Parts: sequence; structure tokens; C-alpha cells
Amino acid sequence: MQASSKLKIEGLSKTYKGSSGGENVTALKDVGIEIGAGEFVSIVGPSGCGKSTLFNIIAGLIRPSRGSVLLDGREPDELLGSVGYMPQRDCLMPWRTVLDNTTLGLELSGVRKKEAHKRALAEFERFGLAGFEKHWPAKLSGGMKQRAALLRTFLAGRDVMLLDEPFGALDALTRANMQEWLLDVWQEDRKTILFVTHDVEEAIYLSDRVYVMSGRPGRVSLCVDVKLERPRKSEITMSPEFLILKQKLLRPLEEAAAGGGLFIDDRPTLEEQI
Repeated sequence: MQASSKLKIEGLSKTYKGSSGGENVTALKDVGIEIGAGEFVSIVGPSGCGKSTLFNIIAGLIRPSRGSVLLDGREPDELLGSVGYMPQRDCLMPWRTVLDNTTLGLELSGVRKKEAHKRALAEFERFGLAGFEKHWPAKLSGGMKQRAALLRTFLAGRDVMLLDEPFGALDALTRANMQEWLLDVWQEDRKTILFVTHDVEEAIYLSDRVYVMSGRPGRVSLCVDVKLERPRKSEITMSPEFLILKQKLLRPLEEAAAGGGLFIDDRPTLEEQI
């Protein structure tokens, strides 16, 4: 991790009150995550572990029951609007053109439409959207929709970006292409990215570090640094170093799926095999 901490989550917990006298539900418990400026960090975990709740707290959409979110070493007066956030769905408005969708955030922050269009158009080629400025979202492929949604998030101008499974609904080939493209964009801009995915390979391939979350209540059960050389290409996913990291990250996920520690794995590790 870099010396300067851009985003730090300390002792974060979230409990929802049960409805109609039902039991309270603890979604997150004592979560701690730290991200250096310009790092790409991923979170993986089983369904229902609270990843989306965590993102909603960091984005300022809901408040934690306990704990804090620090940006540049301090707790902001208002988190809402302090970070860029792209949810799982592209959320493109069908009645707005691709260009108008990408500038929505800028317009809502007070940028005049003409200036917002100018800023967006300057990025259309880099984001693979050139020639689609006047198209409607319904005419775009899944990958193109995600590019438009990501451009909208980038244009918001926030140093920290939260990406919640942006490629989860794409086919394997499109997903692989989008991963390589995202790495290229990130390496040019060096935004600080926190990325949620269910795909361990995707997390390793993209990230400087991967956090594994347990089942509910969500906690950080493992943190692994990814020291694979950058820039990365898809061939690295077949390297021994990559496979060792993959096995290390899969073990706690398999244990969680088997019932919280009941999973017994007596297979030799890749370190022992290689």
C-alpha cells in the first residue's frame, strides 16, 4: 500500500432494525479497509456479505451504525458526492442520448450543458464511444453501455471511484476485453478505485490488493497483496504466481460456502506442487 492513505474505513458496522418486532440484522461488523492514492483495490465475498451496503455507506447513501470513513485522512462533513459511484446496473436513461447520459453528473453539479458536452466528447474516443454520441442506450451492446456508465462516473471528477460489479452481466469475451480496457484507462488516469466482484480471477488481474469478506455479518477475513508486474495482459492468468494467489483467495470463500469453517481442504497447495 502507498504511504498516503486516500480512503480508510475503520471499524465499520451496520445493523438494520428488524421490521414488525423481528430480529435486527447485522450486515457489516468491524470492517477495516485502507487504500493508497492511485491504487486499484478489489473486494470479493459471498452473496449477502454486505459489499453493496459497504459501498452505499462510503458513497454517503446510508449511515453506518458504528465506525468511520476517512478521505485523505479526515472524516468529511458530508460523504454524499465526495466519491464517484457506479452501481451494478448501468442506469442509463433511455430517453437521453449516449452523450446526454454521460454528462448527467456534470449537469447536476452545475456545469452548463455546452461545457459538459465538450468535456465528454473529448473522452469519447478513449472510452470507445466515438460515433455513438447521438445513439439511444437501447441501441448499445452491454459492453458499450458499461463504457458509457463508466465515462459518466469518470467525468464526475472524483479522485475515488466505487465500481460495483460493473462487468458482472457481460459475456466472458466482452468481460475480458472490458477488463483490459479498464486497466488501460486506470493506468492513464491513476484514479483510486475500489472494485467489487464475485470473480476471484478478475479481482487478481485488476488489483494491487484484494480483500475477502466473510458471510453475514460481513467482515474482512483476508487481505492479499497482488505483486504481479504491471502492465498486465490476459496471459498472466495462467502463470504459477497468479494461480497461487487464486487458490489463497478461494480457500476462505469455499469455507464460507461450506458453513463458516466446516470446509476441510487437504489438497496440496500450489506452492507445494510447483
